[in-house]
Amino acid sequence: MAPRESPKLFVFLGNTGANYARTRHNAGWMLLDREPFSGAANWQQKFKAVWARITISGSSVLLLKPQTMMNLSGESVQAAMRYFRHAPDEVLVAHDDVELAFGQVGIRFGGGLAGHNGLRSIANSLSARDFWRLRIGVGRPGRGDLHSYVLGRFFPEEEIVLPGILDEAAALLQTGLRSGFVEVPPGNIPERQ
Repeated sequence: MAPRESPKLFVFLGNTGANYARTRHNAGWMLLDREPFSGAANWQQKFKAVWARITISGSSVLLLKPQTMMNLSGESVQAAMRYFRHAPDEVLVAHDDVELAFGQVGIRFGGGLAGHNGLRSIANSLSARDFWRLRIGVGRPGRGDLHSYVLGRFFPEEEIVLPGILDEAAALLQTGLRSGFVEVPPGNIPERQ
């Protein structure tokens, strides 16, 4: 297998609309509110998205926040990739993951889609699954409908520790940019005071 490229295009998944703003499915978008991503000031509209170029840990990367609904994210990603001439292995997608317990984050290259509509849209649009994923664990509901769960808000006790989890996710990306991207198995994030 050829060596994998380090990602140059970071995609943050979420749904548009105020009613989705703090939901589990928008964990990718919430990551943009954390350092170092919150420092991006040159946001532009294109590719059915807003995008910015930013330097993180000495590397220039593109940040892409699709403005489609989640299940059409691939349209935005494909347009940006075509314009900037990036291959799938140069893309990293930050997304919520119900297969990981709340509080776990990890980095994976390729693999299954775990029923995630945003990942499915991207894989279909690119005709490839070989892209990086930053997985932000949101867990599964103990009972009830999964669709309602991911479109629901985090529980109050989860909201308290969520900033620390997102900071850890951002730190994983910074480490990858400094030292080279590798798969990082999901780990529990210690509670922060």
